Amino acid sequence: MGKKQKRGKAGNAAQYLTRNQAIKKLQLRLSEFRRLCILKGVHPREPKRKVKGANKTYYHVKDINWLAHEPLIQNFRAVKVHERRVSKARAKANFSLARRLMRAKPGYKLDHLVRERYPSFIDALRDLDDPLTLLHLFATLPAEGRLGISASTVDKCRRLVLEWNAYVARTSSLRRVFVSVKGFYYQAEVAGCSVTWLVPHQLAQVLPADVDFTVMLTFLEFYATLVQFVMFKLYHNLGLRYPPVADKSLEAAAAGLAGIMKDIAGLAADEQQQQGEQQQQQQDGTAAAAAALPDVVQRLGTLGKKLQELQQQQQQGDTAAAAAAAEDESEELPEIDSGGGDDSESEADSEADAAEDEDEEEEDEEGSSAEESEEDAAGSEEEQQQQQQQQEAAGDDDDAAGVSGAAVAGGGLGSVDPDDDAGLCSVLLQGCVFWLAREVPREPLLLMIRAFGGTAAWEGPGSPLQEADEAITHQIVDRPTQGHKFLSRAYVQPQWLFDSINHRVLLPAELYAPGKVPPPHLSPFVDNEAEGYTPEFARTIKQLQEAARAARRAAAGLATEAAFLQDGSAADPAAAAAAAAPGEDDAVAEKVYQKELAKELGAAQGVEAGDADQGSEEEEGSEQGSDEEEDAAAAAAGKKRKAAAAGATGKAAEEDEEAAMADIMMTRKNRKLYARINRAIEGKAERVAALEQRKAKLAGQQQQQQQVAAGGRLKRQRKAA
Repeated sequence: MGKKQKRGKAGNAAQYLTRNQAIKKLQLRLSEFRRLCILKGVHPREPKRKVKGANKTYYHVKDINWLAHEPLIQNFRAVKVHERRVSKARAKANFSLARRLMRAKPGYKLDHLVRERYPSFIDALRDLDDPLTLLHLFATLPAEGRLGISASTVDKCRRLVLEWNAYVARTSSLRRVFVSVKGFYYQAEVAGCSVTWLVPHQLAQVLPADVDFTVMLTFLEFYATLVQFVMFKLYHNLGLRYPPVADKSLEAAAAGLAGIMKDIAGLAADEQQQQGEQQQQQQDGTAAAAAALPDVVQRLGTLGKKLQELQQQQQQGDTAAAAAAAEDESEELPEIDSGGGDDSESEADSEADAAEDEDEEEEDEEGSSAEESEEDAAGSEEEQQQQQQQQEAAGDDDDAAGVSGAAVAGGGLGSVDPDDDAGLCSVLLQGCVFWLAREVPREPLLLMIRAFGGTAAWEGPGSPLQEADEAITHQIVDRPTQGHKFLSRAYVQPQWLFDSINHRVLLPAELYAPGKVPPPHLSPFVDNEAEGYTPEFARTIKQLQEAARAARRAAAGLATEAAFLQDGSAADPAAAAAAAAPGEDDAVAEKVYQKELAKELGAAQGVEAGDADQGSEEEEGSEQGSDEEEDAAAAAAGKKRKAAAAGATGKAAEEDEEAAMADIMMTRKNRKLYARINRAIEGKAERVAALEQRKAKLAGQQQQQQQVAAGGRLKRQRKAA
């Protein structure tokens, strides 16, 4: 018989410790223990059996042993001793000693924790959502010494935020933007990882009293170190120095992002200048080598000429071979003499006689079948007219789609691949110059415009343009009315920029005119197909996207085969349809399909007309029908309907029986899972039905409002008359 184990030496009691036990083991205060757990990434655990009580917080023994070897514990103890010395000096009224001790406060770094928690750079990028959100939050908060939020902390967060935004704008990494009550949701694609963060609105922030800012500041301390590591790596991958130097004048004028972007642009110019100097040095080195080794340089100089001569010889040989092949073919073909000799005259006479014989035979045949062909000719003429009208309408639709596609496709037509989303994002606003009014949020709009290839100007220092400049194409305003307007630019609300960026098309500016209710701001993070409901405006946007895609493909030179199909579809639609491979332009394939369908419908109408003529002749030959046959046919049809209804009822009963049998055969766990899935499907269907009802209700209200407005206009017109 084995030795009996004591209670608490094995199982959950030995594997888990309460928070008080962990604090006693580490000899730390509660605030220091909480701070250490946040910095190290240690979280409480939930054991299966809570031995010490259900209302206690448990930690795993391995986590506590891991914390016991952390060097930061010694730093925390040194800080505690230093605080005790400062408090003693103040108690003795030795303020000079207290100030001297405050200047010599011991510090610590968290670099080793970042390398420990994130072994690779990709791991740090994947966990960058919460750090960026917290940094943007503290960058908008006011400094409050009572809560521990110092001005240096806010400035540091503000600097890191501007550095991140400058990198996103420089690399055109921004992909999605959504505006909500909480703020701006951004999503960027950095090194293949999607990073999503939230930026609060620039409003006066009220600090709540029920929030523990000490815990948030501890998280902020680690996140700031992590973001500095990430930004250092990202900037050096671009060949830029880190940290960038912001322009003090622009920063004082609330244009910090423009100041950092200016520094980055200056660094890029310096890099180009350095590359030019390196090329010049290489050329100088080549010249020096030429002076040292003239024979080698002379041979290298004649190498290009020799290559050109060889290419010319090869081309001459190819042309000679092609000419010889053409001569062989011409020898095989029969010769046609265009002169005026006897042979040609006899041949011409024989051909004329044969043609006269053929004409006589054709006249006899035509005379015998003239009556039969009149109706067919009339029907074929009608079919041709219908087909021509359909082709003209399809051509007009294609032309309109092409014009609208070129208008909404944005900049960079022909310079990027239409299937390359990253390249499309970098040139979407290329050629667009925006003027930002005073009432719009400048920094978010500046970030989006710079990230998508546009140019932004504003009122104040650092602006590249003035408001009256004719180069401005769009003016973003957020006021009910716009007094003075320039005819050379479009006036839109800020939502136009968000929607255009999310859907990769330049939406019509008339929908977002100042003072007008804009279309619904659809979230780019919602999948309409997965939700089962597609709004009306989403369908409109999809049509614009298809038109823009067709315009981009045409501009990129990918529509040459589509043009060939358009030219050959009128002569041979079947061959054109066979040549249309998968992956072709959708608009061209749709056009070919419409033409084929029109011809098939025309042929079917002709066949039906012929059948009708034959039927009329038969009816004229036999004009009687029996009532008994009609009654028998009606009785047979009734039996068929009853049999079909009985079959449907039996099929439904069989399906119910199979479902019940499958439910019986499932285990309890699978049955619960299946029921949960069905409840989720039913809930989705209910949500879709509620949305449809709300949509119908709104449509009815809008129709009533339009009717009331129309009635008011009629009354006013009558009174005026």
